[in-house]
Amino acid sequence: MNTLSPSSFGSPKVSVFSGKPDYDDTSALRQQILDAINALELPADFIKPGDRVVIKPNWVKEHNASKPEDENGWLTIITHPAVVREVARWAAQKLQGRGSVTLCDAPQSDSSFDTIRRLHRLDDLLTDLTREFPGIAFLLFDMRCEEWTIDDGVTIAKRQLSSDPSGAVDIHLDEDSEFIGHPGLGKLYGASYDFATTNRQHTDPHHEYRICRTPMNADVLINVPKLKTHKKVGLTVALKNLVGTTPRTNWLPRHTEGTPAEGGDQFAESTAKRALEGSLMRNAKKILFGRFFLSKLFVPLKKLGRVIFGDTKEVVRSGNWHGNNTAWRMIIDLHKCFFYFDGTGRRREKPLRYLTIVDGIIGGDGDGPMSCDPVESGVIIAGTHPVAVDCVSAQLMGLNWKKTSLLNDAFTLKRLPITGFAPSDITVSSNKHEWTGPFEQMRYCYEFRCHFGWAGHLESDERLAKMQS
Repeated sequence: MNTLSPSSFGSPKVSVFSGKPDYDDTSALRQQILDAINALELPADFIKPGDRVVIKPNWVKEHNASKPEDENGWLTIITHPAVVREVARWAAQKLQGRGSVTLCDAPQSDSSFDTIRRLHRLDDLLTDLTREFPGIAFLLFDMRCEEWTIDDGVTIAKRQLSSDPSGAVDIHLDEDSEFIGHPGLGKLYGASYDFATTNRQHTDPHHEYRICRTPMNADVLINVPKLKTHKKVGLTVALKNLVGTTPRTNWLPRHTEGTPAEGGDQFAESTAKRALEGSLMRNAKKILFGRFFLSKLFVPLKKLGRVIFGDTKEVVRSGNWHGNNTAWRMIIDLHKCFFYFDGTGRRREKPLRYLTIVDGIIGGDGDGPMSCDPVESGVIIAGTHPVAVDCVSAQLMGLNWKKTSLLNDAFTLKRLPITGFAPSDITVSSNKHEWTGPFEQMRYCYEFRCHFGWAGHLESDERLAKMQS
């Protein structure tokens, strides 16, 4: 069996270009993005006429979850349409009149893709691009198979969606999964009350992922994430953004049920109160699964539970802390799927051409990924390997990349490794000399506030020293 070398998956070279922290100056933003791409010195045939280019933005949620009434709250949550437009224009120019550019994402299950589409005028964007680049097919779609209605965290309805028109492919990682031997097997939690499905897909030695075929079949995959903190894995940039390529989100383990003393990472505390809460919630979700009429009745009970057990804004639950030993495995597994397998489920014969362009013009910190506060960082980050991009992003955010398993463990994988370089090989090209050179020597970076479940753990050593002084 042909096995690709990890060294073919991308370069440790990353570019970081600083500009104004706003999206209004289109020409300046375009030049900033082009400068970041050009600094990577991509091969001339990175995008060729006739290629299928897939652009995957972060369209996780149409508003800021903490202030849904704020019409501009989305600025800290999802990729700005001005960035999407310029990336699509750059790709279309490279196609020289032949090929396709597809914009697609699988937002969170309770998000409204129609609202994002309207808010960002995505249909107008496609019309403009089609007029500017005749001969190229521009496509847009939602990759989810369901959209949920949620009331105060309780799923009360589901609506079927058409998903990826090319369908989906099931990738059997099996013995090559990072869940092999994981002590939490049998207690994994995905994204809904259907515990059985999540754990059926992940039972040694069987570990399976369903991924939309369009991004898997891409000749060129361009990942366009937002620069944000994240409650389960510390930060969400390039790596975490590929979670939005799966139509069945419940196949993706997010945490392991139980307290640490019970072998779980659902809670940070191994107390009787948390053990009781976990037991009550497990039983309630089993009862409510598929019974939406009961779910509506459960909403006031959940409000009572918040009084007894504490609000999620103040209490660590659902794996929202630095002890989450589950979510990072799922994210790494997804990258094994993309790097080693194609849209037929067979091993790739040629490496995927991959590029990340990060929208860090307005970043998000604090309660990420959907209740972020704005950070006027004004940066575009680009690279051809997601681990290198995320390490540089962490450094730029004032975070210690070694303190999140998503990055630290990405360099030590024994089965289907995804990095062909060491952390010391990662270098930065920038229009700021303070950021140019080995990434760990970047100076005068930002201080993104962590989600409270990561505060006091993920910050850089320099920041922690200041916090403790």
